[in-house]
Amino acid sequence: MDAQDLAQLADKEFEQILTSNIHPPTRDARTWAAITHPDNLPRARKILTHVHERTASVLRRRKTEREEFRIECFARGEAGKREWFATRAEFESLRRRTANFHQRVQRAISELGQEQRNVNRAQSLNSGQQSRETLRELAVAVQRHQAVHARNGGGAEPADHELWRHLDRLTVPTGPGQDPTTLRTMLSIYWTDMHPVADDPEYRTRAEHISPGAPAAPDTAHCCVPQARRVHDREDRAT
Repeated sequence: MDAQDLAQLADKEFEQILTSNIHPPTRDARTWAAITHPDNLPRARKILTHVHERTASVLRRRKTEREEFRIECFARGEAGKREWFATRAEFESLRRRTANFHQRVQRAISELGQEQRNVNRAQSLNSGQQSRETLRELAVAVQRHQAVHARNGGGAEPADHELWRHLDRLTVPTGPGQDPTTLRTMLSIYWTDMHPVADDPEYRTRAEHISPGAPAAPDTAHCCVPQARRVHDREDRAT
């Protein structure tokens, strides 16, 4: 049974499949994979928690009933005591089976909880990677915007420089120590290959030209344009 088939089952059928696979030595691997699928995992935990509560209630009720039966039997004298002791073995056998099942359910709940934490971490990591990729795309766009101004010689407005400064203000955690690294450094080292455009004095003058009253332009030594990574055909170009 796959995850989609399992999801279509009613709660009672789902519970039967679930409880028949809570014991690792006897569980079906494919069915357990369907149970722990992210689409089914929350439902499995909820149902198994109800099973755990139900068996706990059964154990408590049987203990109370057994004690009431003992008092009744002992009140009837020797005949009653013999009846109580005669039923003791059957009661204890039933109690052990129920208690063992209860413990297996409890362990399975813990196992499902760990699976849920794994899913949450994976989703968080995926979300973080997506956010990092979005930030990379934004940084590349800002970098290209700055490079276009440098190439075309258009007068940069204060808003342009404020935008470009974010490449030096915003940071992302990088490396084993998760050290804060500016977006411009990320662009220079990790995210793109760079070809500086500010080496030309004319480009440098253009990039630094701003409208009156604007704040000082940032260091244009960082003004760059993305350059595609093409390393496999360098020898061909050389010839």
